[in-house]
Amino acid sequence: MIEILSFRLAEGASEEEFLRADKAVQEDFAYQQPGLLRRTTARGADGAWAVIDLWASAAAADACESRWGADPVAQKMMALVDRESVRVERYHERD
Repeated sequence: MIEILSFRLAEGASEEEFLRADKAVQEDFAYQQPGLLRRTTARGADGAWAVIDLWASAAAADACESRWGADPVAQKMMALVDRESVRVERYHERD
């Protein structure tokens, strides 16, 4: 399963601050989640951001989602994100 979280930074949030928070999420939260195979963060030319996760299964992604809202490291990153701009899309791989 591929999951794409797209968003813009909140007004006043710096890219450097966001990248530090994103790195903490990657190291202290994301790769601690069972079933996460790969995670990457990218920035578009127009200032939009995307976090792309590759999961072993939809169940693994769902389990992570249930922990995301209560995790202080994840919430520190999300405090830098414009919540109105957040979109999450999931895709099932077709081999």
